[in-house]
Amino acid sequence: MQQLQEQIKNMASEYFEDIRTCRRYIHRHPELSFFEKETAAFIQQKLTEYHIPFEANIAGNGIVAIIAGKNPSKKTIALRADIDALPITEANDVVYASSNKGVMHACGHDAHTASLLGAGRILNNLRDAFEGTVKLIFQPAEEKLPGGAKLMIEAGVLNNPNVNAIIAQHVFTPFKVGTVAYCFGTAMASTDELYITIHGKGGHGAYPQDTIDPVMISAQLLVALQQVVSRTVSPFQPAVLSFGKVIADGATNVIPDKAYLEGTFRALDETVRADAHKKIVEIATHIAEAFGARAEVRIEKGYPVLHNDEALTRRSYDRAVAYLGQENVFITTPRMGAEDFAYYSREIPACFYRLGTGNPEKGIVSNIHTPTFDIDEDALKIGMGLMAWHAIGELL
Repeated sequence: MQQLQEQIKNMASEYFEDIRTCRRYIHRHPELSFFEKETAAFIQQKLTEYHIPFEANIAGNGIVAIIAGKNPSKKTIALRADIDALPITEANDVVYASSNKGVMHACGHDAHTASLLGAGRILNNLRDAFEGTVKLIFQPAEEKLPGGAKLMIEAGVLNNPNVNAIIAQHVFTPFKVGTVAYCFGTAMASTDELYITIHGKGGHGAYPQDTIDPVMISAQLLVALQQVVSRTVSPFQPAVLSFGKVIADGATNVIPDKAYLEGTFRALDETVRADAHKKIVEIATHIAEAFGARAEVRIEKGYPVLHNDEALTRRSYDRAVAYLGQENVFITTPRMGAEDFAYYSREIPACFYRLGTGNPEKGIVSNIHTPTFDIDEDALKIGMGLMAWHAIGELL
């Protein structure tokens, strides 16, 4: 095992410049969810260069590559990377800055994709060292409902051959480059989008008695809905209800007919999630009716709770310690962010861990989903090496 680990580390160093070039190319050419055509073409080009067989155009722009070791039918492990970008205008002054205005790899999917390409290259060179098969899943549309993971599962990505376990990583700026972190059990929240329309009766602002004011009703509703979390969910069950968009298209002296609210609800328990949905509809409906208005509530169910399999995560944690040293491997707590990797975790044992990419000394401190997000590219060595080490560890 020690010799195999050294081989992986040596190849990760050897392939670093190639993989950094891949990451920079993808970063310069970001594409939004469901539109990753050129990104997919680049991935296919690199897989062909590495002599790794693949199938393309799965659930849109998804790609699955297969690396068969000895006795390939014995067991199959999947490694997953997401390939889409976000609708954010990049503010970084770097040579690899986005050339697609208004689109940016602000969530690190470029690093995920490049790392998986590197892991694939390493594993392909070591295919005589393990028994079983590795699937490399390059998944589109993580950032947009219904989520590329759901669509790829429906397209059969976990079958032919059947996948026994799946592992993925995600960049994380608050953790310094050189470190990784694992969360056992429930790891990330469910996420649902809330769309509420208050139908009232507009009129002149000077004569509010002749109106059914949807703006004031919305204000009442925004306050009342917070009780879904503070008074109906146990304080021992984390949940978040936030509204980020309120539109009442009137004027200084015009009360509009309608007001619109958009928000998100997140939970770490599926029962809490379902109960909260019912309560949100109930509160909105009753408050609107109390003022003579009508509430139209649409809840678009998003990604489920992400659950890390305890046994798989323990093995992954222990392998990371062997690979990086105990001082560089941490146990972290659940987060209220969401990930469509959760769909995989509902089907088979899954492990989703954090890859440290921050470096305050280099000024790399901005978090994901911001215009100044970036990574310390040294993390790519760990990203590709540790993914390869995890796959081989599950197949030895």
